[in-house]
Formats: sequence, C-alpha cells, structure tokens
Amino acid sequence: MFTIIHELRTQFPVVLLCEIAGVSTAGYYKWVKRQTEPSKKQLEDQWIMDKIMECETDKEINWSYGYLRVKTWFQREYNININHKRIYRLMKKMGIQAKIRRKKWKYFGRKEAYVVSKNHLNREFTAERPNQKWVTDITYLIFHGQRLYLSAILDLYNNEIVGYEISERNDLSLVINTVKKAIKKRDVNGLVLHSDQGYQYISQKYHQLLQEYNIKASMSRKGNCFDNACIESFFSHFKTECFYRYRFQTPMEVRKAVERYITFYNHKRFQKKLNNLTPIEFRGKAA
Repeated sequence: MFTIIHELRTQFPVVLLCEIAGVSTAGYYKWVKRQTEPSKKQLEDQWIMDKIMECETDKEINWSYGYLRVKTWFQREYNININHKRIYRLMKKMGIQAKIRRKKWKYFGRKEAYVVSKNHLNREFTAERPNQKWVTDITYLIFHGQRLYLSAILDLYNNEIVGYEISERNDLSLVINTVKKAIKKRDVNGLVLHSDQGYQYISQKYHQLLQEYNIKASMSRKGNCFDNACIESFFSHFKTECFYRYRFQTPMEVRKAVERYITFYNHKRFQKKLNNLTPIEFRGKAA
C-alpha cells in the first residue's frame, strides 16, 4: 500500500490516499524514511541476504541448502549465530527455499530366493565405530534416453559413502565390484552389511564374497523399503541436489557428476546428526 501511495503522491494528496488505503499518514512517512535512511536492522538483513546469496551460489552447494544448513554455514564460515526464523524469512523474501526431494516409488515383485539372510540390522541405524554397520542399494539414473545404475555403500557410523560403482547393467558384477571397492584397505571383520532382497544380494557368489571377509549379511523384509531407509535417503539427496538439476548428454557427464557429488557429500556437506560436521570430519574427530 505504501508503495502505491508513493507512486500516486504527485497526482493526489497523501492524506486522501492514506484514507482510501486505510493506513495512517504517519505510518506512510515512517515508511518513506526507512527507504531513504535504512535502519540498523535493515542493513543487517541486507548483509545477511548478500551472504546467503554467496552461500547458495557456491559451485559445490549450488542452491541445495535450506535455511537450517544456511544457519550452520554462517556459524562455520563467520562464527555468527543467526536465528533460523530470520534466515527463513529472508530466504523467502529472496525467493530461495529448500528443495523438496522427489518421492521414490519402487516396485517390489516376487523374487526367486537363493540365499536370504535375516534382518540383523533391524532398523538400528546407529553404530559405535566405523566399519561396524554398512547399508547398500542400487538406484537408476535416467538421462537423454539412456540409463545408468549407481550402486553405493554407506557407513552408518558417520554416513560416509565408503564405496560406489556405476554400470550400464544392473547385474551381480555391479554389486560385487561395489563391495570390493568398499572393503579395500578397511578392517571389515565382523561387519554387518545390510541390503534389500534384490536378486544380486541373494546370489551365492555375493554371499561367498562376504563369508570370505567374515562379513555378516543382513536383509530387509520383502516389500519394506524403510528397513533400508538410510541409503534410500542418500540417493534422494543426490538426485535432488545434483542429478535432477542438470541435463546430462553422455554417460561420462553422469559419472563425473556422481564423483563430484560424493566427494562433496563426504568432505564438505555437514550434517546435523553429526553435530554439524561432515562425514570425514566426524570420523577424524572420533579417531
């Protein structure tokens, strides 16, 4: 209303315009003063908005932070504790909001069982040390009429991606290669590795590999994606914060994007559940 009054003030008396708009004349003149002489709070808000833009336009962050992560970013970068409601209000004013992850619908059909393990993890998604509990799964990446498959393993101790593999085929080799990459140079004796009941995970060859390294297989119940929610959550973050934001033309572009994001996720993307540390920082401090 004040903006409209200000635009019409040369054509009509301000008093008349304020009366029609149902606002006070004093209120209008206070508003005019704020436009020419910004208050301390307005100047602070402008500085915060400038820094929010600096944060979101960072090449690696790339508009993926919501107001809570922006609050943590201020604490880490500038050692300033800003109320999250204030950040939310300013981001809303700027037209910036947290990205909503797309819901993943998954078909769980009947599978021919070979070696099916019990659900030893039993939704206990915390670990006391590294390499105690891992979760794994496969997701598909569709782009430019093509499809790739991403297999990943996440350590529940610090949510670190300890191994991943990309392939044009969703087969046993994809899973085997992922496990081999993850166990390389790690002490996995007694580790619990949880998966769903996909045909790759119930194969004899997969279980023989786990037995060779004294790894205990654990599996979700049929048709229950919540038993493996942590790795599903990672895939959701990856697709929302990276994959859905670009138009990929070639498999090589997708492979490079996956590599960049996982490096960012492990080394720079701090998490509230890790006391606002990154997975690598959390593991390093514990060590």
